Amino acid sequence: MPKIKVIIPAYNEADSIALVIADIPSLVDEVIVVSNNSTDATEQNAKQAGATVLVEEKKGYGYACLKGMDYIASQAEKPDVVVFLDGDYSDYPEELTKIVTPILNNDVDFVIGARDKTLREPGSMTFPQIFGNWLATTLMTLFFNAKFTDLGPFRAIKYDVLLGLNMEDKTYGWTVEMQLKILKQKLTYTEIPVQYRNRIGVSKVSGTVKGAIFAGVKILSWIFKYSIKK
Repeated sequence: MPKIKVIIPAYNEADSIALVIADIPSLVDEVIVVSNNSTDATEQNAKQAGATVLVEEKKGYGYACLKGMDYIASQAEKPDVVVFLDGDYSDYPEELTKIVTPILNNDVDFVIGARDKTLREPGSMTFPQIFGNWLATTLMTLFFNAKFTDLGPFRAIKYDVLLGLNMEDKTYGWTVEMQLKILKQKLTYTEIPVQYRNRIGVSKVSGTVKGAIFAGVKILSWIFKYSIKK
């Protein structure tokens, strides 16, 4: 059996994290929750649900993801696939099986769980999210002839490919950085349509004006940085 590990960055997701962990398919070898300096019961609830819990005190989505990667790197036996998943229960963790299938069966390097409009619960994506996704993927198509339609956080990648990307963004640019590096290295990728529902709690990014603006600036800066390098 291939070894699959899941990394879940989480900041104050006490009400949802156990639900996320419970719905992750049993084929997963280890669930790693990285508490991004949470002040609620996120860490306790994740541990009780059976996850490995790490703490990253530096605020930022990328910081949390890198913490999870550092933990995996310290283990003697490395995984074949790493899956990234949010802790707010907006994704359907049971669809992980669909997301890893192209990697396991067709040797694809990277898979995005694309939040298809026909499968989204009304109100589950805010206007800034919808517009930001459209703008970012349109620019990637224009500059790199990309086929991406989403910057969805539910994604799977071969572990060795992930290491080869040398990920560096510490905050909101993590997802688009990964996609841009996949394109620049001419690696294989695909998208799998997934369901998406209203998250539990308030988004730390799209739920605030400051978060939405900062995320937008980071995403666009990564795209233009790589378009210049092209």
